[in-house]
Amino acid sequence: MADPLSEVVGLLHPRAIFANLISGKGEWAVRYTAYGKPGFCIVLDGRCRLAVDGHDPLEIAAGDFILLPATPAFTISSFDPPAPVLRDPDALPNDGREVRYGEPHGTPDMRSLGGAFVFDGADPALLVSLLPAVVHVRGSKRLARLVGMIAEETTEPRPGVEFARTRLADLLLVEALRSATAPSAPPGLLRGLGDARLAAALGRMHAQIERPWTVAQLARIAALSRSTFFERFTRLVGAAPMSYLLSWRMEIAKDLLRRGGLSAAQVADRIGYGSGSAFSVAFHRHVGLPPGRYARAARRD
Repeated sequence: MADPLSEVVGLLHPRAIFANLISGKGEWAVRYTAYGKPGFCIVLDGRCRLAVDGHDPLEIAAGDFILLPATPAFTISSFDPPAPVLRDPDALPNDGREVRYGEPHGTPDMRSLGGAFVFDGADPALLVSLLPAVVHVRGSKRLARLVGMIAEETTEPRPGVEFARTRLADLLLVEALRSATAPSAPPGLLRGLGDARLAAALGRMHAQIERPWTVAQLARIAALSRSTFFERFTRLVGAAPMSYLLSWRMEIAKDLLRRGGLSAAQVADRIGYGSGSAFSVAFHRHVGLPPGRYARAARRD
């Protein structure tokens, strides 16, 4: 049985991760413009307020983990803040240097580690489609240990640092996805995997992506009637079963084309199309480019 969550993280290809120690003392407020890429924060000591545009403010405290799959504009502050100082997230140092808010000297009231993922040519919209806009996890010891290891690799780099940070990025993503509880996630794969019967069908679908599945076959795997399976799958996963299968096939195809080495006909065979021409038509309709042009554009990037 395939593990769909592992496949998603594999398709995202986390290449690296960077993080900064961030501290604050006294009364302070900082507003960051939209970053547009997956960012995270874990509070090490103390507490502060986080206000992400379009969402209610959060009080975050030691041990809390925040993941913003698309990192819109946000304000982070003490609890009686002055007017915020504007900051550009792209201007933050990425060499592990501490970023200080408020009073520059003395023991900070709040310490956190904030950073971002870097993906290797993948479309981070895949991550955005799986998660709520704000993932807030309280008291996860596993996440705290992972972020602590990332901090060590960032502030005290040793031989093998790039390999270590890439593997840690994989683990951090998996743990963050696991921690996004199914009821709080938007319709998508995580919601589906939170349902035992749909999870069985999704696992088989992912394990045999090339198979010409029908709704009736998948319903039998889920031990549901065809109509109940169709309604439940569509409601929780956010797409009808065959639409989801098509979308996932196209994600696999994009990954294979980005990697290179396979012709369109070979990619078509891998994902269950009987001919290269049928695959090309479906890929063009779904992605907006024919397979060859998509592969060339991905290699240029």
